[in-house]
Parts: sequence; structure tokens; C-alpha cells
Amino acid sequence: MTRFLVSDTNPGGRKLEDILIQLRAEVLARSTKISEDTRPEALHVMGNNMKILEHLSAAIELAQDSTHLLDRAFGPSEAAHGGPPRIGVA
Repeated sequence: MTRFLVSDTNPGGRKLEDILIQLRAEVLARSTKISEDTRPEALHVMGNNMKILEHLSAAIELAQDSTHLLDRAFGPSEAAHGGPPRIGVA
């Protein structure tokens, strides 16, 4: 059972890349709030956030690549409309 992602049990869910894009935007928004704070703790958190943003961007690219591959191979997903998964078991 998934809580956030589209599945046969959660047709109202979202695509992984859409969730990751929103998460990246929120991390970026928080980062801009501390961008001028020069205290060591803020600089450390900013450095961590930059690494997190890099990892999120890479994860977004991978998720989009998987979606494009499945779209090319099997057509658009029908999971949001209660259709079966394109790969794997329901």
C-alpha cells in the first residue's frame, strides 16, 4: 500500500518525480531564508542543503527517465484511473 504514489490501491496518488520536484522547491525555499546567515551552523546547514538539492535533482532525473521509458514501452499509465500497473503485479 502506498500513501503518496499512484498505485492500484491509491489511484489519487502522485508521480514520484512530481513529489520530488515539490520537495526540492521546499528545500530551496528554506535555503534562501538562511543564505545570508554567516554563522557556522547556518553555513553547515546550507552546505548540507546544497548536497540534498543535488541528490534530489539526480533522483528527479531518474524518476523522469523511468516514466519516459514506461511511456515509450507501454503507453501512458492508467493507474490514476484504476488501471493495472504497466510492470510488476497488481
